[in-house]
Amino acid sequence: MSQKLPRVNCEELIRALERAGFEKKRQKGSHLHLVRTIDKKRVTVPVHKGKTVPPGTLRAILRDADISIEEFRKLL
Repeated sequence: MSQKLPRVNCEELIRALERAGFEKKRQKGSHLHLVRTIDKKRVTVPVHKGKTVPPGTLRAILRDADISIEEFRKLL
């Protein structure tokens, strides 16, 4: 059985990714690009203040970052 994704906004997601070793690289419009230097993983996060990140988008970001749902919950 798959675990349910937590409902987070973009600020919480960015904070969790920074705790996982990602650094803000650049932002163009409403998309923030983060990079983890140790393994060169890159993720793009949509920045829409006050809105919850859709579950499919969150799942794709976690997959690209190689972070499990359990790990993500600990980073929050």
